[in-house]
Amino acid sequence: MKSLLTLLSAGALVCLLSLNAMAQVRIIQTNSGGDNISLIDPATNKVVGEIKGIPINHGAAAAPDGTKLYFSSEGDQTLDVVNSKTLAVTNKIKLSGRPNNIYISKDGLKVYVAIISEPGAVDVIDTVKLEKIKSLPTKGGEHNVYVTPDGKYLIAGSVAGKNMMVFDTKTDEHLWSLFDQGVRPIAFETNPDGSTKRLFVQLSDFHGFAIVDFAQRKEVSRVTLPEIPAAQRDPGPFNGSPSHGIGVAPDGKTLWVTSRTNQRVYAYSLPDVKLLGEVPVGKRPDWITFTPDSKTVYVSTGGANATSAIDVASRKEVARIPVGEDPKRVITATLK
Repeated sequence: MKSLLTLLSAGALVCLLSLNAMAQVRIIQTNSGGDNISLIDPATNKVVGEIKGIPINHGAAAAPDGTKLYFSSEGDQTLDVVNSKTLAVTNKIKLSGRPNNIYISKDGLKVYVAIISEPGAVDVIDTVKLEKIKSLPTKGGEHNVYVTPDGKYLIAGSVAGKNMMVFDTKTDEHLWSLFDQGVRPIAFETNPDGSTKRLFVQLSDFHGFAIVDFAQRKEVSRVTLPEIPAAQRDPGPFNGSPSHGIGVAPDGKTLWVTSRTNQRVYAYSLPDVKLLGEVPVGKRPDWITFTPDSKTVYVSTGGANATSAIDVASRKEVARIPVGEDPKRVITATLK
């Protein structure tokens, strides 16, 4: 009996290792100026795949099981579903208006789509039925949507509406709102139990970020990014967003923030939010993502048509990867 259990355990281990071997971490880089999306292998920092046929692609999300990718198309006003093995578009789901960014629920059963067309909404897509099941009304066109790391809350940020709205993901009920400035990208810090501790929120016409205590539902402070000599600054224009792109590393130890004005990305320690250093990355740095081990941060750089790979420990750019035209939203996905 003991030998049989040993054999079963060994077999289970081999099966688990085989499944892990089949999983592939990819950096998914949207290219808003075209109809293609670049897939980067973080092991080589090379583009190893391309998805085509999604005009003016904006938001990106990956199914938790690694079998599908989702992209919003401003050109077609659809949410496009992509098979992660073939990289072919399998479905185009019509939306209620022009979409911006998207986010997927923790269980993978819903994709939330920010609708920037007035009067604004968040479309809710059922990923089993592959259809829009409702639209949540909002106060102004929506630019970014997020689900908190614990999966309990949906957060929608509006530039035109100058607000951030928080919803309950179980009931879709609107719970509370904050800000009277345009809300741009948001990053999340969690408590030890996984609940949301703080939000780091970029705002229109502010070169830095606001810090929100989530439990208290209020802004507690702001951090302004460093100034550099005028001759080194990009004069813009930045469409009201001098700082656009922010992320907390998966290990929760660092916060990374881009500056379009300074053509740099800045690293801050957590939880004390102390400046650690900076990395020059080129013209118009935008969005941020990380490898699952928190060792590398990737920054899309629209002015360079490239994605920068930065070593977190040394804060050095280790690769500048050519991608498509005007890269913006970038995410990390584990595909099967």
